[in-house]
Amino acid sequence: MSAVSFTAAFSESLPHTPANAVTAGVGRLSDARGGTRVRKRLRRPGASTGGDPRWAASDDPGHGNFWRREADVYRDAGVRDSLDGTGLNLAAAQVDVDADGATLLLEDVSGTPGEQFTLQDHGALAAGLGRCWQAQAQAQGPWRAPWASRGFLRSYSTSRGAPMGLVENDAAWAQPLVADLWPRGLRAGWSRLLAHRELLLTAMEALPRTRCHLDAWVLNEVRRPTGEVVLLDWAFAGDGAIGEDVGNHVPDAALDLFWPAERLGELDAACTGAYLEGLRERAWTGDADLVRLGITASAVKYAWLLPLMLARAGDLEHRADQRPADAEHLYAQRGLALAHLVGWCDESREPPRAADRLTPPWP
Repeated sequence: MSAVSFTAAFSESLPHTPANAVTAGVGRLSDARGGTRVRKRLRRPGASTGGDPRWAASDDPGHGNFWRREADVYRDAGVRDSLDGTGLNLAAAQVDVDADGATLLLEDVSGTPGEQFTLQDHGALAAGLGRCWQAQAQAQGPWRAPWASRGFLRSYSTSRGAPMGLVENDAAWAQPLVADLWPRGLRAGWSRLLAHRELLLTAMEALPRTRCHLDAWVLNEVRRPTGEVVLLDWAFAGDGAIGEDVGNHVPDAALDLFWPAERLGELDAACTGAYLEGLRERAWTGDADLVRLGITASAVKYAWLLPLMLARAGDLEHRADQRPADAEHLYAQRGLALAHLVGWCDESREPPRAADRLTPPWP
C-alpha cells in the first residue's frame, strides 16, 4: 500500500478504547474518487498524559500494552505467511514509525463485519484459528517474535480493579436490575469462580502454548466475500494457551450484545467443534480435552466483570462496548452470559479433569 497513491479528502472518526494510552485515534480516510483507508495512530509511552493507568503504554515488548506491537505485526512477513491458506487474513498495511509513535494506514476491509456474523461465519473464524498457528502448538510452542506479549491473561484478569467484595454484598444483589434479571444461582456460581481463580490461571498457563491474537472478538473480525476472516487490532498478540482465542471470542459476542445470550450454548458448541476440526485438518493429534479446557478455563479472564456490573447497576446510563445500551436488556443478556461462564468454570473442574493431565499438574 503506497502513501503516495492515496490522498485523503476527508475523514471520520471510528470508535476505539479512549482509556488505552497507546491509541491516539482511529479514523476512516476517503479520497476524491471514493477510495477509503483506515488510519490508526499509536503513541509511545510519555506521548500523552492522563488516561487509565491500567492501560498505560509500555516500552517492554513482552508487556500486554507494548506501544509498537501492532505496527510490528503488520511489518512481520512471517505473520502474513503463517495465515496463508488457513482461512484467516491480515489487512494490507503501510506503517510509518516516527519520534512520537507510529501511523498505520490500513486497508478498509470490505465484507461481513463480525457483529453481523452468522453461526457459519463464527465457525469459519474458529476453524481458521485451529488451522493456522494453533494447529502447530505442540511443535512451535509460544510465539517467540520479539514483539510478542507474555502472560497477558493473568495480567488482564487481575488488573481490572473491580470491587470484588460486592459479590458477597446482599445489598448489591438486591438491586432491581440484578435481583429481577439475573439467573438464580449466579451469585454462588461466581463465588466459585473467584475461589478457583488462581487454579484456572494456573491451568491456562500449563496448557500447550501457541500463538494467539488475544483480542479475538466480533469488532476485530471481518469476513471477506471470498470467505477469509480478516483479524484486526493486533495490539495484544503473543503467547497464549491452545483454545484461548476461542475462549475470548465466544463470550465476548454475547457480553457486548452482538449474539443472543439465549443461543450462547449453540455458539460455544459450533466454535469448539470448528476449532477442533481446523486443528485436525493440519494433522494435529493432541488431546481434545485439553483444547476444551483452554476454552472453558478462559472464563477466568472475566472474573472482574460481574463485580463491576454490581457496582454500576444503579447508574442512570449504561453502555456495551462504548455504545448506549438499554439497562434491562444489557443486564438480562449479560446475566445469561455470566452464567455460561460459571458453567465453563465448573466444567473445567469436573472429574475426570483434563487439567490433571497437565505438566505440572493442576492442584
